[in-house]
Amino acid sequence: MLHGWMDVSASFQFIVDALASDWHVIAPDWRGFGRTEWRGDAYWFPDYLGDLDAILDLCSPEQPVNLVGHSLGGNVACIYAGVRPARVRRLVALDAFGLADTSAEQAPGRLEKWLRDLAAPAVFRGYADEEALAARLQSDNPRLSVERARFLAGHLGEADSGGAIRLAGDPAHKRVNPVLYRRAEVLACWRRVSAPTLWIEPDVPALRRRLGVDDDAHAEARAAFRDFREVRLPDCGHNLHHDQPGEVARIIENFL
Repeated sequence: MLHGWMDVSASFQFIVDALASDWHVIAPDWRGFGRTEWRGDAYWFPDYLGDLDAILDLCSPEQPVNLVGHSLGGNVACIYAGVRPARVRRLVALDAFGLADTSAEQAPGRLEKWLRDLAAPAVFRGYADEEALAARLQSDNPRLSVERARFLAGHLGEADSGGAIRLAGDPAHKRVNPVLYRRAEVLACWRRVSAPTLWIEPDVPALRRRLGVDDDAHAEARAAFRDFREVRLPDCGHNLHHDQPGEVARIIENFL
C-alpha cells in the first residue's frame, strides 16, 4: 500500500482494519515522508520507482505482488506496473489519475520558479499540539470523524525543536518540480500494464478537474490499460480511504 503526497503509511490503517481476510500488508513511508530520512533537495519521481523496486526485491523477490496506491502512490504504482509488468499481480489506484499535460514552452518559467524556491528555506506551518493538527485535518475534510482525525494527527505530525507539532515530512517537497510532466510518457507506461487494474474514485472528481485533467484526458487514461475497471464512490472526497474505508476495503478485497 503506497501513500500519497504529504501523507504517511498509517493513513491506510482504516482500510487494513476493515479487511475481512488475513493479508500480509506492507505499507512504507516514501522517502522524505513520515519516519524516513530527509533527502534534501533530491526528490525526483523516478526515485519512487527505484525505492519500490528495492522494497519488492526484499519483500517478494520471486512472486508478483498486489499494489494499492493512493494519489501520488497510485501514480507510482500504475507507472511501475508498466515498467515492471511481471512484478505486479493486480493493481489498485485510489483517485490517482496523473497530472495535466505540459508543454515545452512552460520549461523556462518552471525552472525560474524552482530557482526562486531554492533561494528560500521551505517550511511547514506549525501547530500547538496534535489536537490542533487534528482540527486542521477536519477543517480540510469535514467527513473525517474526531477519532480518525486524532489517529491521523498522531502519525502525520511530529514534535519540532520548539515543542510544537509540524508535519512529518521534508518541507522541500513543497518546492515546485523543475521537471515537466509529460502525459504521453505516462500513457506509454500505462499501455504496458498487464495486470488487471482497478481505479476507485469519488463520484465527484473535484481534485482531478481542479488540477486540469479534463474528462477527455481521463477517458484516454482509462483506455490505456488493457484490463481495466472503475468504481466511483459516493459521499467521499480525494481521501476516500479515510471517508469510506469499509467500502474501499470491500471493493479492493473482492478485486484481489
